[in-house]
Amino acid sequence: MGPKGQVVIPKAVREELDLRPGDEVVVDAVDGEARVRRPVEASSLLGLLADGGPSMMKDLEEEHRWEIEHDERRQAKLDSGQMW
Repeated sequence: MGPKGQVVIPKAVREELDLRPGDEVVVDAVDGEARVRRPVEASSLLGLLADGGPSMMKDLEEEHRWEIEHDERRQAKLDSGQMW
């Protein structure tokens, strides 16, 4: 490592990652190792939650409907004297 903290990435690694002068990289510390990777581009995230992707809203809506039905059944039992 040079005095400014710069590190030379070996040619074989640069080629495998297809890195060129001026490319951005991310360096992570993982389990005592430094790992070099390309940054995740925002464009690669586009559409991740589009139709066909995971739907947290759908799951939340289903859970909410279940809770409403559960509360309505419980209230009906209370009103009819079946509980307690």
